[in-house]
Amino acid sequence: MPVSCNLCIFLNVGLGEGSALPVGVPVPWPSATPPTGWLKCNGAAFSAEEYPELAKAYPTNKLPDLRGEFIRGWDDGRSADAGRTILSAQGDAIRNITGTIGARHEISALYFFGNGSGAFFGNDEGMYDSVVIKAESTGKSSVSMTDRHIYANLDVSRVVPTATENRPRNIAFNYIVRAA
Repeated sequence: MPVSCNLCIFLNVGLGEGSALPVGVPVPWPSATPPTGWLKCNGAAFSAEEYPELAKAYPTNKLPDLRGEFIRGWDDGRSADAGRTILSAQGDAIRNITGTIGARHEISALYFFGNGSGAFFGNDEGMYDSVVIKAESTGKSSVSMTDRHIYANLDVSRVVPTATENRPRNIAFNYIVRAA
C-alpha cells in the first residue's frame, strides 16, 4: 500500500498526535509499514531517551515480539488462565484428545473389540504364530494357543482439524505500537 494511502488511513482513524489511544497499546495494522511515530511489535529494543512514554509501558526498553503470535487477555483473577503475569509468553498446547479401544483374550486367541472410538482405530491381522503345548507322557491334555497381532492407532485428525501448529482461524495483521 503506498505511503499516501497509509497516511490517509492513519489520519482517518485518529491515530496521530492527540490520539485517545495511549502510547504502548498494540494495534493491528493492515500494512507492512507502520505510520510515522509508530513502531512494529517485533521484539526490537528502543531508546528510553527517544521514547520516554513508551518506556513507561515497556520498562525493559524492548517491544513485545508479536510476529506470528496471538494476544490473549490477562486472566486478572478470573481463573481461566491462572498464574499468568502481564506480558508473559505462553507455549502452545492442545486439548486432551481421548478414545477407547479394547481387546479380549481367550486361551486360543486375542480378539479385537470392533473399530475403537474417538481418535483410536485398529485392526486384528489374524494369526501370527501358533504355539502347541503337548501332553506329557502322563496322559494330561494338551493346550493350543494362537498369537495374534492387534494394532491400535491414534490419529487425532479423525476428531479435530490438524496442522503443523495449533491455531484458531485467523487473519494476518502487522501489530504496531504508538511510540510517542
